[in-house]
Amino acid sequence: MRGTCSLFCAWSLLFLTEVCAQAQRRPTFTCGGNITGDSGVIGSQGYPGVYPPNAKCVWRITVPEGKVVVLSFRSIDLENDNLCRYDYVDVHSGHAGGQRLGRFCGTFKPGALVSMGNKMLLQMVSDANTAGSGFLAVFSAAHPHERGEQYCGGRLDRPSGTFKTPNWPEKDYPAGVTCSWHIVAPKNQIIEVKFEKFDVERDNYCRYDHVSIFNGAEINDAKRIGKYCGDSPPAPVFSDGNQLLVQFLSDLSLTADGFIGHYKFRPKQFSITTMPPTTTTQPVTTRPILITGTVITAVTREGSMYATVSILNVYKEGSLAIQQAGKTMSTKIIILCKKCPFIRRGLTYVFMGQVEEDGRGKIAPQHFVMAVKAKNQKGLNVLKNKRC
Repeated sequence: MRGTCSLFCAWSLLFLTEVCAQAQRRPTFTCGGNITGDSGVIGSQGYPGVYPPNAKCVWRITVPEGKVVVLSFRSIDLENDNLCRYDYVDVHSGHAGGQRLGRFCGTFKPGALVSMGNKMLLQMVSDANTAGSGFLAVFSAAHPHERGEQYCGGRLDRPSGTFKTPNWPEKDYPAGVTCSWHIVAPKNQIIEVKFEKFDVERDNYCRYDHVSIFNGAEINDAKRIGKYCGDSPPAPVFSDGNQLLVQFLSDLSLTADGFIGHYKFRPKQFSITTMPPTTTTQPVTTRPILITGTVITAVTREGSMYATVSILNVYKEGSLAIQQAGKTMSTKIIILCKKCPFIRRGLTYVFMGQVEEDGRGKIAPQHFVMAVKAKNQKGLNVLKNKRC
């Protein structure tokens, strides 16, 4: 009996020693911090215990120069909400003012996220009511051209290459991700982008899932070449200079097959000398717009007015690019009409014009702008059903 007791006591002591050793090996996660190195693990405060309420934690990751940060979530368990309004994790490329790569909540695990440089920022926010164990993620440093097929976004600087949505072509792209590909050519060249296959959630205004292409290296509405969604591949796109930014965004609802695109560096003269000539036998397609909206911003540059308009009603939308934040929809309009009334912030107008190739509204000299009055409404409803 004494031998049995001694054996049991020895086994218990060994078990407790192993438990203590495992507890010591388990990392303790705190609220935020600055993290450097080639790889590492990040967890929400107290993970895998329930994360605290009313917290805002920021982690800044830095990997060696010349590399990009690759982040993968191993576990995520936050309060669920379709718009991630309460508890969420934001991931940004860079440390300050960088492009947001995604906002995540619930138990949805996105594909691997890639920064555009050697820095990445994570921010976790919780409200007064918490639910779940938070998140656990791992990061590693990678060469921009060795990211692997599962990654999304990054810098592309080879003479030609391919970019695609996560999971292509095996299954639909995931919800809730943002991918940004920064394509950089030599200074004496431009960039051509073509989409081989394209299937992104359809919407008349591309408000939900969409691809945007910008001249330069940053998100800038004034430099946007186009905004695309639906199942028809966009026409080939040529940059003005030696840099392009291709951004893909999916919201937290419907998804689709995704896309595969190809880029190629070209001589600066390529887009002029090698594009097939346009033919005058093809009918000219006009894309009229007729909207009413309240002016949010209005800036005059080089004799033209650049306005942001909060949309009240859309009567003819053409292919107007419309941004949506919550229930508010807005669009960009350039006013070239010299005889149109001078628009002012906070006032509401009727805008009738056409859509440019980049989806921005244009009010040319033959179009018009008019302050909205109640008596105009009946006439507008008639115009809605007439051809411009």
